[in-house]
Amino acid sequence: MDLADRAVGFLLCCISLSIFTYYTFWVIILPFVDSDHFIHNYFLPQEYAILIPVFTGMALLSFLCVFVGSVMLKSKKKKA
Repeated sequence: MDLADRAVGFLLCCISLSIFTYYTFWVIILPFVDSDHFIHNYFLPQEYAILIPVFTGMALLSFLCVFVGSVMLKSKKKKA
């Protein structure tokens, strides 16, 4: 099991590093590159640089609220 945990951890680190590198390049470096450069074909429009994290955060916060609410309801039923 130790090897499987390490493999999953390594995979998650690689995915996180890839997403961080892509997003950093997209937000910080790409605005300084000419708009007719071929590298722009690999990236979404700049508006999505704000929309994607905002909607992801809202979805995560909603999931967290629903989870906490369901745990509170289950614990309330056990006490009664």
